[in-house]
Amino acid sequence: MRSVILPRLGFAEAWRIQARQLLCEGVVPDNVHWSVEGAETDLFGALQSSAKSVRPVERPSVPASFVPLAEAALCHVSPERFALPYRLLWRLQNDREILGDRSDKDVAAVHAMEKSVRRDAHKMKAFVRFREVGISDAGRRQFIAWFEPEHVILERTAPFFARRFADMDWLIVTPGYAARFERGVLDMQLCNERPDLPDDSADDLWRTYYASIFNPARLKVKAMKSEMPVKYWKNLPEARLIPDLIANAEKSVQAMREAMPTTPHIRTDRIVARLPSPSEIAPDVVPETLDEARQAAAGCSRCDLCRYATQTVFGEGAIGSSVMFVGEQPGDIEDLSGRPFTGPAGQLFNKVLHEVGVDRSRAYVTNAVKHFKFEPRGKRRIHQRPDAGEVVRCRWWLGLERKFVQPKLIVALGATAALAVTGNGANILKRHGTMELADDGQTPVLLTIHPSAVLRSGNAAQQDEARKLLVEDLRRVSAYMPD
Repeated sequence: MRSVILPRLGFAEAWRIQARQLLCEGVVPDNVHWSVEGAETDLFGALQSSAKSVRPVERPSVPASFVPLAEAALCHVSPERFALPYRLLWRLQNDREILGDRSDKDVAAVHAMEKSVRRDAHKMKAFVRFREVGISDAGRRQFIAWFEPEHVILERTAPFFARRFADMDWLIVTPGYAARFERGVLDMQLCNERPDLPDDSADDLWRTYYASIFNPARLKVKAMKSEMPVKYWKNLPEARLIPDLIANAEKSVQAMREAMPTTPHIRTDRIVARLPSPSEIAPDVVPETLDEARQAAAGCSRCDLCRYATQTVFGEGAIGSSVMFVGEQPGDIEDLSGRPFTGPAGQLFNKVLHEVGVDRSRAYVTNAVKHFKFEPRGKRRIHQRPDAGEVVRCRWWLGLERKFVQPKLIVALGATAALAVTGNGANILKRHGTMELADDGQTPVLLTIHPSAVLRSGNAAQQDEARKLLVEDLRRVSAYMPD
């Protein structure tokens, strides 16, 4: 009996060398006893004299498909993890087609071992959780992780983490082994103790993320435990959330049902019935007056918002108004009334104008986007901010309003209005109260916040502070109003 003792680290390469040598010597599989350093040995077998070699193989060769199968099987915890690949290696010298026979006992066993090891490596890549421990002398962030795999896969899987987390130093410890990656160098070590894992503030962030992506409507506990086996839970920070998430799943699903869209507002059908149909409007005719523009906009289909809103909400005011106020888009109440700034933000807007001495009836009031964009939530329609594409498509109507009204001053209320008028909607809080030029390079634009921003500011003190900011900005408008 030939006894072969492989090292705990680098056992795969050592097995390949030993297997080739045994094959060349003609040592049959039944005459080889495989073991790993530190494991219990078969003393009886080790004391036997070496068996006589038979059928030496001068030039061993194997199909390419055998190599990955053998490399995976060597990482399996089965006592056969070294003997089985050698037995197949021996048989392949006489029958190179044997790997295609899944009914063969040895072939079926090695494929089962490969599948189990591959699945274990996949779970390791998914469930390793790093904890930050500090900064190295080289300025690289340092992390540590503990993982308990089913098979001996750390040496096989560590290169994946070296590629994935090449910008940090890390240590992954498993029972018996450790992989250290430091300054771009991967080193494998033996390790017999579990390290102390410090608390990490990132765990709370990870739990928040996990809770946010958990979909109770698709909960299948059996399938979840198959993909995230319970044996891994003790080392996963998010695992402590799972029992409560499962227990409250039905309640969460019910809340989702209640948030689903319902029938439109009772007034919607009556409003739509009296609106002109798109067939009544000539879309290719450029309006020559403000009234023609208003009529044409009623059938606007320049973007998809027209499919969901009740009606187009065009601006209101007279030609020759010296000041044009541009908001973001109609709200729920504006969508039903057909007039801009008539909802809660509009009521605040009217109060502020009165406070600063500006007569709304002598100004022109409109929005950058003419249709209400919203998310249905139960019986409510929740405001959604229009995107840049929708603003650009609706800018054509705003351009007509500016052309016919010819204001001396445009007041951009909020970021969306600033984007539509100046081409830049960024940093509105830093730009508020300043004068810029419209995209025509001539018309002055006063930038300020939208009245709805005041209502969303938070508590009463914060709302009061935001209101003062809006009032201070709009005081400058009175200088442009006629006496």
